[in-house]
Amino acid sequence: MNEAKIFTLDLDGKKVVAEIGEVAKAATAAAIVRYGDTAVLSVTQASKEPSTLPFFPLMVLYTEKLYAAGKIPGGFFKREARPSEHETLTARMIDRPIRPLFPDDFRHDIQLINTVLSGDTDSSPAMTAMLGSSLSLALSPMPFDGPIAGVVVGRIDGEFALNPSEEDLERSDIELIVAGTADAVNMVEAGAKQVPEEDMLDAILFGHAWIKKLCAFQQDIIDELGQPKMAYAPKQPTAELLEYIRKDAEADLIKIAGVNDRKERSEQVAVVHDRIAEHVEEAYAALEKDDIADLIKEAKGHVDDIIKKEVRRRIIEEKIRPDGRALDVVRPLTSKIDLFELTHGSAMFTRGQTQALSITTLGALGEHQIIDGLGDTDNKRFMLHYNFPPYSVGENRRYGPPSRREIGHGALGERALLQVLPDEEDFPYTVRVVSEILESNGSTSQASICAASMSLMAAGVPMGAAIAGIAMGLIHDGQTYRILTDIQGLEDHIGDMDFKVAGSKDGITALQMDIKISGLSRDILKEALEQARKARLEVLDNMNAVIDKPRPEVSKHAPKVKIMVIDVEKIRDVIGPGGKIISKIIDDCDDVRIDIEQDGRVTIMHTEIEPIDKAIKRIEDIVRVAKVGETYRGRVVRIEKFGCFVELWQGTDGLCHISKLAHERVGRVEDVVKLGDMINVKVIGIDDRGRIDLSRKATLPAPDKTTSRPPRKEPRPPRKKE
Repeated sequence: MNEAKIFTLDLDGKKVVAEIGEVAKAATAAAIVRYGDTAVLSVTQASKEPSTLPFFPLMVLYTEKLYAAGKIPGGFFKREARPSEHETLTARMIDRPIRPLFPDDFRHDIQLINTVLSGDTDSSPAMTAMLGSSLSLALSPMPFDGPIAGVVVGRIDGEFALNPSEEDLERSDIELIVAGTADAVNMVEAGAKQVPEEDMLDAILFGHAWIKKLCAFQQDIIDELGQPKMAYAPKQPTAELLEYIRKDAEADLIKIAGVNDRKERSEQVAVVHDRIAEHVEEAYAALEKDDIADLIKEAKGHVDDIIKKEVRRRIIEEKIRPDGRALDVVRPLTSKIDLFELTHGSAMFTRGQTQALSITTLGALGEHQIIDGLGDTDNKRFMLHYNFPPYSVGENRRYGPPSRREIGHGALGERALLQVLPDEEDFPYTVRVVSEILESNGSTSQASICAASMSLMAAGVPMGAAIAGIAMGLIHDGQTYRILTDIQGLEDHIGDMDFKVAGSKDGITALQMDIKISGLSRDILKEALEQARKARLEVLDNMNAVIDKPRPEVSKHAPKVKIMVIDVEKIRDVIGPGGKIISKIIDDCDDVRIDIEQDGRVTIMHTEIEPIDKAIKRIEDIVRVAKVGETYRGRVVRIEKFGCFVELWQGTDGLCHISKLAHERVGRVEDVVKLGDMINVKVIGIDDRGRIDLSRKATLPAPDKTTSRPPRKEPRPPRKKE
């Protein structure tokens, strides 16, 4: 076996190690990257021949094997199954900075498989996998214009931190993932606690300084071990077909590019497509059917390129957008709430031809999502699920489980809103928001955030601030650039940047950026962030006109909840043998829901308050402990010759001895109390078996000695003598 070539880098006091050449030698390229105690195997496998697919078939996979943390998977099958949401999001995050660095028409299948072999959550497995992915690709013959790298940036007590631990991230007001090449940033993903735009920009640039070092580290390895790049030349267009399209259709297509209405523009483009397809079928009738289909596909690509070129020209030279808006204008806005009666909260947000409906549901804390990963088993009490049905873009296609894109958009919205949601102690609910995209023409993820924010406020969730989102675009011809506010679908497709910014009036709560060009300058980033801030405030004004603060109470259809804390040692008493006690409480209190945590927190939930209060009283009675010296009012439940038993509360009683019933001597217990009487008693003792000794006498006023002495008997008269 060949020994591995080892390369090391000191990254802010923590060692990065790359091992090349020992494992997965049958693959196109492979590397094991270690960062602290984390180790990830990254493998690139590329096809020898290009595929026939009309897009670049790059598949990025990221798998966290639970053995990497010394854990056995839960569930019945005891093996890793479908990717978790975290694994899916990490794979997307690795894909995003890599995909734009391949030629536009490259079609070889590439699988990029990352397997976490040892996982220390404080030494980011995700960033380690991104580094390994870049390195294995760059060592392969594929035409990858890398390397790239990514880092996590936090800000703790005002100071930026590189790849902070999980504990440090909890104290950080920024959690930023930034990736890029040595020359520029090309991917950003962030959550923040209403951080100003300038601070976020500084965090991005701080991260890029470390990315440069990681890229230089990789370049040294590539220079020594990299394979020669494959001979690749972009596919040349069919000259005759291209000439025909330019002569016959280019003038029409330039006019179509100026049509403001999306539907009308699409219909006119379809007419041109049909005309060209008919020409191809006639002019190339001698070819095979598949070859004709390929030419028609090529012709459609040329049509799209002409429209794209003209739209970009109009934006750069004339500052005219496809729908006629100025560069910094937001499309018409409409906000609505309370659309449905039985939902806990509902809202609909419309921006131009993009429309999102968000529904909020409140549930018990026990309904949280359990997450089993490399770290400790965690749970999630806030979820935003995003659905993008095909009818939203007027199409018939696959309708099934959520795609990677849907999972990613939901996670972005979740991150944006989580920053202003109340803590579990202040709002003891599990909260789920479902966003249904009803119509789509760009920036549906940000429309979902707007609708979700209003829906949460309408549901009575005490959010710290309203949150809105806006998507920014960029057209850059190498010298001149134009930043576009609130991009629509065509501008996203033809543009050079998709920059999503969500936040409150005070600052950013989430950020996501992907670019298709080599990089952005600080000035462009700063201008885009400021333009996004102004647009966000405009959107917030529209939302606030409908609902400007959370409702003071949850919906009448939402469950009500109260929390109490009991002694941990009393949990067993509340549950009872085989759950008998708690089951009886639930039955007697109109089927309330009761969740008991290991720390003694008890959450009681019901649609009405009365059953909750009744259950609380029952639990309080079980966990209450009598204290010596305290006075209680109880019911006489049993009478014996030697005294009576008094129930202080349900499940707890004590003995009041006959001698402790009154100050005077008592001949019979029944002379003082009767069964069912309510009397005041004082606890005067508790023995080692928990038996309670009570005194009624101790609660009565002390007798006055001068008045309480028995009256002196009169002397008997002398007996008469007979």
